Amino acid sequence: MLKRFFLPLLVVYMVNISSFAVAAGDTIVKLVTSEGEIELELNNKAAPITTENFIQYVKAGYYQNTIFHRVIPGFMIQAGGFISDLQPQVNIRSPIKNEADNGLRNLRGTIAMARTTAKDSATSQFFINIADNAFLDHGQRDFGYTVFGKVIKGMDVVDKISKVKTKDIRPYQNVPTQEIKIISASIE
Repeated sequence: MLKRFFLPLLVVYMVNISSFAVAAGDTIVKLVTSEGEIELELNNKAAPITTENFIQYVKAGYYQNTIFHRVIPGFMIQAGGFISDLQPQVNIRSPIKNEADNGLRNLRGTIAMARTTAKDSATSQFFINIADNAFLDHGQRDFGYTVFGKVIKGMDVVDKISKVKTKDIRPYQNVPTQEIKIISASIE
């Protein structure tokens, strides 16, 4: 009699626990680019404001048809602010609080928010580190740049993008000579 009561209860409990674990886990985002696919694992726990901001941009379709507009070999690739012909993509969200003091570091393969010289100015633009860039970490020279995830698949695509030929198109520097697009961004 007790088995009949406790077994279904145990099954319901396990299902609820497993669905909670998935919901509380880190978010996976797939970027389909003109050069191949990149999968990102966002660190929801260490950078909750930043990941939520990025997720909202992804859900809104904001990154679709944006370009990698800044590529510096041995440093980083940057996207999320421009569409073709360097036309600015209009931000749909307000700047967010800088979470660079979250303990995550700007290491090769991590994704971080780009910003202006103002500490809390990040909106949509992000970059993927091609190398360990400790000087971008919190406290190295200023508040730092918020790391909020890492590449889990497609680092070969990131490396390929980092090696493209670039030129300066005033006022922008290190712009790829061949347009590299984010065709789509989706939550996996």
